[in-house]
Amino acid sequence: MEFYDVAKILTTHGLNGEIKVSAITDFPEERFEPGVVLHLKQDPTKQLTVKSSRPFKQFWLVQFDEVPSIEEAEKLRGQILVISEADRQELPEGMYYYKDILDCQVKDNETDKLIGKIVEIESPGANDIWLVRETDGKEFWLPYIDQVVKKVDIANKVVYVELMEGLRDED
Repeated sequence: MEFYDVAKILTTHGLNGEIKVSAITDFPEERFEPGVVLHLKQDPTKQLTVKSSRPFKQFWLVQFDEVPSIEEAEKLRGQILVISEADRQELPEGMYYYKDILDCQVKDNETDKLIGKIVEIESPGANDIWLVRETDGKEFWLPYIDQVVKKVDIANKVVYVELMEGLRDED
């Protein structure tokens, strides 16, 4: 079974087993909802059921059913919380998990010509940008906007694009 990082456990908070975490997810409200089962990356067989959670500054405070005391919480410090593939939620149309986009081939929408593949993703603001490594080794950033990305075929790991002038360094 595959697992995906959700948060890093930073420290304890209070005496009743509550912990402070740094979220590594776009969906902290859903991931830390009471009843959700998370796992430890070091030992995915260890299950932790969210008892309660709340935002706290830029972090989250989470309490688990299986962690009733500060002593138990202290043992989790520095560990990574993960969610199983089976518990990953479906995304709305037009949204994708990074793991599904990474390594996709990028092809011209009109000619079907291979341009390169997506090797990195960043989220600097309004929309994600995808780093495309061309077949000749050059790289350029591709904005994930409707004017450029015409079709995403996750099943076949292909993204069809219509490149705007100036996106690539063309000799």
